[in-house]
Amino acid sequence: MTFQQLRLEDGRALDVYVSGPDGGLPLVFHHGTPGSGLPDTRAFERAVHARGLRYVSASRAGYGGSDRHAGRRIVDVVDDTAAVLAAVGATESVIAGHSGGGPHALACTARLPGVRAALVIAGVGPADGLGDAFLAGMGEENVVEFGTAAEGEAPLRAYLDAQRTDLADATPTAIVASLATILPDVDRDAMDDELGEDLAAGMSEGLRRGVDGWLDDDLAFLAPWGFALDEIRVPVSLWQGDADLMVPYAHGVWLAERIPGVDAHLLPGEGHLSIAVGAIDAMLDALLAG
Repeated sequence: MTFQQLRLEDGRALDVYVSGPDGGLPLVFHHGTPGSGLPDTRAFERAVHARGLRYVSASRAGYGGSDRHAGRRIVDVVDDTAAVLAAVGATESVIAGHSGGGPHALACTARLPGVRAALVIAGVGPADGLGDAFLAGMGEENVVEFGTAAEGEAPLRAYLDAQRTDLADATPTAIVASLATILPDVDRDAMDDELGEDLAAGMSEGLRRGVDGWLDDDLAFLAPWGFALDEIRVPVSLWQGDADLMVPYAHGVWLAERIPGVDAHLLPGEGHLSIAVGAIDAMLDALLAG
């Protein structure tokens, strides 16, 4: 994997990671919350390479070495992603996003030229659309986090700063312990050594300078996203499990009912992590078939 730091037109730095075959169609992956441009899972990265694709990702604004973009909306990721693709010399791509990366993937699918198809894995739905269902079915830690986010930036920063203490340098075992209320048994069972290492590395890198990216993600999820789902004109493959305690099943159902022409896979018994690692081949095959 190669690393470069882009300098964007507005002066911000953006961390970019690329791996896989030169000249391959880029799969641009939008990471979860909190996270970074390091692969969410190396298994997913390997499967991308096996299909002749380049794996391209960036740490969203405020994560890792990427400068903060205060007040950013979900749709603002489109310009950053366009700059990433220009830097790797690509005019076309496929897009993917997991968890907090899901809305950002959908924004690119709606607004970024040259997108052929998109994959959304357990993606967050819009708070202004879901209403009370946004929190229904979430584990306790996420309910507290979003309840604090609704109070504003200052209380949210204090809350996330305290959480960062447990996550920034955590071991895989400590991460599982810290996420106790949002990991159902099926997700704990999916947590092998490699996945644990990948989660720990991604969070550590994403949070190494502070919680700005995490904070701005949470605030952006609760605000209007800045684009409409009915702008989407390319195939979208959506995957969601009904045992998910991080992004509840209702989010996937809501999105499946509103994304034009979506290929929805709403799976019983799957959690937030189990679906992301257990259905990799099927997800990528569905993406490319679109």
